[in-house]
Amino acid sequence: MKITDIKTYIMDAYRTNWTFIKVETDEGIYGWGEASLGTQEMALSGCVEDLKRLIIGRNPFEIEKMRFEVYRDIYWKGGPVLMSAISGIEMAMWDIMGKTLNVPVYTFFGGKMRDRVKMYANGWFSGSKTPENFAQKAKETVALGVKALKWDPFGKSHMTISKEDMNLAVEIVGAVREAVGDNVELLIECHGRFNPYTAIEISRELAPFKPMLMEEPCPPDNLTAIAEVKKKSLIPIAAGERVYSIYGFEDLFSKNAVDIAQPDMFHTGGMMECKKIAAMAESKHIPISFHNPSGPISNAAILQLAAATPNFLIHEIMINDGSFRKKITNEEVVFEDGCILINDKPGLGIDVFVEEVEKRPYHPINLRHYTGTLTEIRPKDDTIFYFKGIGENV
Repeated sequence: MKITDIKTYIMDAYRTNWTFIKVETDEGIYGWGEASLGTQEMALSGCVEDLKRLIIGRNPFEIEKMRFEVYRDIYWKGGPVLMSAISGIEMAMWDIMGKTLNVPVYTFFGGKMRDRVKMYANGWFSGSKTPENFAQKAKETVALGVKALKWDPFGKSHMTISKEDMNLAVEIVGAVREAVGDNVELLIECHGRFNPYTAIEISRELAPFKPMLMEEPCPPDNLTAIAEVKKKSLIPIAAGERVYSIYGFEDLFSKNAVDIAQPDMFHTGGMMECKKIAAMAESKHIPISFHNPSGPISNAAILQLAAATPNFLIHEIMINDGSFRKKITNEEVVFEDGCILINDKPGLGIDVFVEEVEKRPYHPINLRHYTGTLTEIRPKDDTIFYFKGIGENV
């Protein structure tokens, strides 16, 4: 079997754009990967075109060789564009192998250790501004059966935070904790935008509400700063979504910068690279939570690897993706008792309806993560949760 073509599809997903990559073979078997990058989609698409000459003609089963040689032969290494292009293609090659051999991809990573993973919801707070708004949204989400919530309560603060904004953040987190009780996990997102002094102060202010973690407290371009926060924080520190490859994670781990590692499978180099990173973390007794704010192929691939990763902790779901998500793939995410079940279908267990994707063409979006909210232009009737077993949408 040989790879004959690699195609890129970019689609509007309201809050961002998703980028899907299709790898085709001379035997008619194809695989899907995802490399959704947010704001550099055209650069990513161009990079995939550049990589074709290094990949077309290869055996799709020789995944480690492809990953090694392509990375070796690109002089300007690392960074989100190259690593995302490699990741999406690598992911699709695992899908091809699983379909060809009629087994789930988790088979190739040691087999399934678990049939479900604990889930936390992101995006549940969309549109909230006041403590009362957040508390009400939290109640509604927990009523659906969700047992863990993540969000950014810090408004537009950057590097430092005013007393007013700090007090508001404390009120928001306190209101959510009171609304959901002590048995729901709270995960605090910082989006990498505070200096160490401010992040440490935030941890002291929020510690009474017993958050599960505080995510990416400082910009990822200085891992020493994150390590400084971890030393003094009263909340466990998670980070890694903007760290690329095993080499970046070696630096993160050697600095003892995190309590929980969050590699992003479709920016880090792919599924094998994430398995290696998880093993590096395991040797230090650090749990893994793969970053997953994107589309259905990313979700499917992460669940396959989570099934076979001993130190996997918790799975991220964007709970506010609407019914449009059901139209673009045959994704079947099943929610049960606060967990997402693992799919046992061959490959990644997912296919893309290209004609539906093409109905939602790419348009430029400027992501301003420091706003602390997800601004969406979704029609009011397009808010149906996309997975089975939650609330009234079974």
